[in-house]
Amino acid sequence: MTTVLIVEDDPINFRVFAKILTKRGGLEVKGSEDVEEIIQIAQEKQADIILMDVSLSHSVYQGKAVDGIKITQMLKSDPTTAHMPIILVTAHAMEGDREYFLTQSGADGYISKPVIDHQQFINQILETIAKSQENN
Repeated sequence: MTTVLIVEDDPINFRVFAKILTKRGGLEVKGSEDVEEIIQIAQEKQADIILMDVSLSHSVYQGKAVDGIKITQMLKSDPTTAHMPIILVTAHAMEGDREYFLTQSGADGYISKPVIDHQQFINQILETIAKSQENN
């Protein structure tokens, strides 16, 4: 079963994503905004992909507030979790943001909120997982 870890601080967004992925995509979902837990899930390969909200308001790591970009950088710079595909999710999608966020974080893709086309959302996630499996 393909599992998506949703890192999202808004419970409504989490529920919307979880519903689309399980009902329409037939995928398993986990959710967390706890940075230690996110790292552990990635290290133990308990998920096939991470959907990472860029602006996390509650996430703290080693006493510092961290956002989705920082968590993605941490995961991508660690050899044990670098292979984990990560798609950034953000509502702040101005022209140029996408490239900036992707370059900054090393993420594998980018989705803007709100998600309008549910099938395209699922397809992008599945394609990103497939690409990462080809490369490893």
